[in-house]
Amino acid sequence: MMTDNYILGIETSCDETAASIVKNGTEIISNVVASQIVSQKRFGGVVPEIASRHHVEQITLVIEEALAEAGLLPGQLDAVAVTEGPGLVGALLIGVNAAKAFAFANGLPIVGVHHIAGHIYANELMQPMEFPLLALIVSGGHTELVLMERHGSFKLIGETRDDAAGEAYDKVARVLGLPYPGGPQIDRLAAESDAEIPFPRAWLEPDSYDFSFSGLKSSVINYKHNLEQRGEQINPAHVAAGFQASVVEVLTTKALKAAKEYKVKQVIAAGGVAANKGLRASLEMAFHQEEIPFYVPPIALCTDNAAMIAAAGSAMFVDGIRGNLAMNGKPGMPLTSWNQ
Repeated sequence: MMTDNYILGIETSCDETAASIVKNGTEIISNVVASQIVSQKRFGGVVPEIASRHHVEQITLVIEEALAEAGLLPGQLDAVAVTEGPGLVGALLIGVNAAKAFAFANGLPIVGVHHIAGHIYANELMQPMEFPLLALIVSGGHTELVLMERHGSFKLIGETRDDAAGEAYDKVARVLGLPYPGGPQIDRLAAESDAEIPFPRAWLEPDSYDFSFSGLKSSVINYKHNLEQRGEQINPAHVAAGFQASVVEVLTTKALKAAKEYKVKQVIAAGGVAANKGLRASLEMAFHQEEIPFYVPPIALCTDNAAMIAAAGSAMFVDGIRGNLAMNGKPGMPLTSWNQ
C-alpha cells in the first residue's frame, strides 16, 4: 500500500513568485502566488532585473505562507520540486537556490521540473490523464503540440517557428496602445467587438503541425500604419477581434487534426494563453463536436503557479527522479522525457 506524499513546489521562472504543497500529485493543499503585474505594468512588460529583485523579496515569504496554509512542518514533506527551466535566468536562480537551501536544511530530496511539464501536469490536478494524450501548450514563450504516450513521455510534434502566441498577443496589444498584460485586454475587446478585420492565417506546409504568428503580427502593424497614412482612426476592438480569430482558428484546427491523426484519448490545453476565453470556447466546441475528451484547467492554474510544478514533481518523484545540490537554472532547458 502506497503512502501519501507531500511535495513543496516552487516556481520563479518569470514574474510570479509562487509556492504550493500538493498531496499525491493531484490534491492542492496550499497554493500561494505573489504577482508582479503592478510593478511591471509601468514598464509595459517584464524587466528581468526587477523580476529577480522581487523574487528575492518574496521567496521566503511565499514558502512560509504555503506551509502555514497547508498546516504542515518542513519535516512532514517528502520532497521539494522547483522549476529548473526554461525562463529568465536570474529569476530561475532565485527559485532553484531557495529550493536547494530548503531541501538541504530539512534533509529533503529535490526534483528539477521543466516549466512546460508543469503546465501540462496542471491538468492532473483536475482529472486523471489518459494516454495517449495531446497537449496544446500556449504561453508567452511557447506554442507547442506535445504527444504523451505515458507519464513523463513527451514527443514534440509541433512548435512555433517564430513568435509564440502569447508573445504575439503582447506585441499586438502594445501596437494598439493597450495596457500590460496585453493578452487579456485583446481577449476582452474581441468578445465585445461587433466586427473584425480579416487578417491572414499561417498554415505553413499541409502536413506541418508547426505554428507561425510573426506574419500575423506584421499584418496588424501594417494595417495600423496604412490607416495612419490615410489619416483614418483605428478601431482597436475590430483589430483585436480579427487578430484573435486568426490565432484561435490556427491553434484549434491544428490541435484537432493532430488529435485525430494520433488517435488520442484526451486533449488538454495548458499555459497562460489557455486562460483566453475565446480560445477556450473554440477548443471546447471543436472537440465536443468530434466527441474527443478535452480539458483545460481553471484560469488560476493556467497562469504560472507552483501547484503545477509540485504536480509534475510528484510524478517525477514517484518515478524515482531526483536532482542534487549542483542543480542550476537552465534558461534554455529542452522538454525531454524522464520516462521512455
